[in-house]
Amino acid sequence: MNADAVRVLILMGVSFCTALIVTPVVVSLLHRWRLGKQIRHNSAAPIYFELHKKKEGTPTMGGVIIWMTVLGLALIFLALDFFFDGFWAYFNFVDRPQTYLPIAAMLIAGLLGMIDDLLGIVRHGPNGGGLPIRFKFLMYLMIALLGAWWFWKKLGWTVLGVPFVGDFEIGVWYVPLFIFIIVASAFSANETDGLDGLLGGTTLFTFGSLAVVAFVLGRYDLAAFSCVVVGALLASLWFNIYPARFFMGDTGSMALGITMGVIAMLTDTVLLLPLFAPVLVFESLSVIVQMVSKKAFGRKLFLSTPIHHHFEAKGWHESTITMRLWIVSAVGNGLGLVLFFLSRLAQ
Repeated sequence: MNADAVRVLILMGVSFCTALIVTPVVVSLLHRWRLGKQIRHNSAAPIYFELHKKKEGTPTMGGVIIWMTVLGLALIFLALDFFFDGFWAYFNFVDRPQTYLPIAAMLIAGLLGMIDDLLGIVRHGPNGGGLPIRFKFLMYLMIALLGAWWFWKKLGWTVLGVPFVGDFEIGVWYVPLFIFIIVASAFSANETDGLDGLLGGTTLFTFGSLAVVAFVLGRYDLAAFSCVVVGALLASLWFNIYPARFFMGDTGSMALGITMGVIAMLTDTVLLLPLFAPVLVFESLSVIVQMVSKKAFGRKLFLSTPIHHHFEAKGWHESTITMRLWIVSAVGNGLGLVLFFLSRLAQ
């Protein structure tokens, strides 16, 4: 186990250093190719436009740094293990039952998110550019269906673990549960990615907790994969804290959200996910509550949603909001890990 722990930490360090070196190059290319964020002037969200119009032109699609670092290291160590068997097998974390699905999900989601970002940059699409919401939903659903099929048919997963209670056989109901978790994770990540470093910092805690869970469960390749994501996120945050040098974009938020949901399903900690990703839950709930309030009562409950924009409109500084939500994420993840360990001791 000590060797596995060292391996996971080394891979996280390699990922951090790699992304740290790659980031300035990628950001320079984003500037050169003029891939800047277009702040949409949407009449339904005038507060958002006024708060963020100064960020117009900031390079976007920076999320490629995260998922390309993760997938690049996966391919490099896989190839080294294949051609030079022996030492390099120690660093290869590509494994069919553990990491095939999260790797595929991250790649597909990252590429689809990139398409959305490019459409937004050229202002092609509704409300100033980008894919329509219904099309995004269909993309999330497509990835979720693929993952649900893999879990149910290929891996034979039909059991849901309930903390402190045990495992329950839910049969075919595992499919809609999987779909809901993946779609909800994707949407929540997209909603949260609205302030400099907010999504990166909150998901840093999430992937860290999921890595701990995977390691305790003996799924060392999955733990390594999660820690490689953590390393890339740390490097991204190095440049992306306020004032951000680039935006993550949908290519980053979609990849992180969907991958997070997949790992939660792989570790059977889906019922702890609200604690591992509390900020994402709050952000999505604020949007849902706002929509219901406007439809049912004809008025808004928040000045703007997601809720971080409400705090902005109230006069909170962007970095203050981000740091406080990081604290919320840290507390939630700490509580989630405590419940995870207590549940294992109780069973």
